[in-house]
Amino acid sequence: MNILRIAGELFLLYLLYKLIFNFIIPVYQSSIRIKKQFGEMQNKMQERTNNNQQPPAQNNSQSEIKEDYIDYEEIK
Repeated sequence: MNILRIAGELFLLYLLYKLIFNFIIPVYQSSIRIKKQFGEMQNKMQERTNNNQQPPAQNNSQSEIKEDYIDYEEIK
């Protein structure tokens, strides 16, 4: 009876080991990596919005492009 108890305890320790090293640690590491990537993405978006808020230079090229537009005519 004592051997079965020891075998059961060893089996439970093995399952606990597999759970910790094959599930809990990888999930923890990936969650840290995802948080880091989201932080980097937010910083990039914030930099882009800050760059877009600068006063735009006056471009007359857009008005020139509109004047050069030719209407589409359907040919039958």
